[in-house]
Amino acid sequence: MEKVTIIINDPPYGTEKAWNAFRYAQALNSIHAEIHIFLLADAVLCAKQGQSNPPGYYNLEGMLKELIERGAKVKACGTCMRSRGIKSEELLEGVEVGKMLDLASWTRESQKVITF
Repeated sequence: MEKVTIIINDPPYGTEKAWNAFRYAQALNSIHAEIHIFLLADAVLCAKQGQSNPPGYYNLEGMLKELIERGAKVKACGTCMRSRGIKSEELLEGVEVGKMLDLASWTRESQKVITF
């Protein structure tokens, strides 16, 4: 099975990069790729529990939960979390606090690395 690492840097809302990254991950999942998602910078907010969006607006918390349930591995940069005052207990279940060494390992193991 092909491994794909997706690196997201942008915030969950305000741009559509994170949303498009999750849509891409869903498509990869449908063709049975092994998916690793690493959240950097403001993208760590994608993994925060309790997102509340207006009706009809996409909800990245729900998208990320679904990806995790389907086997995606997700890590949020611990340094980025600390600088934004986010604690590990605020993350969605299944999201791990990660390090640059984790990202380095994932990129080395992956056949493809995509950044958003």
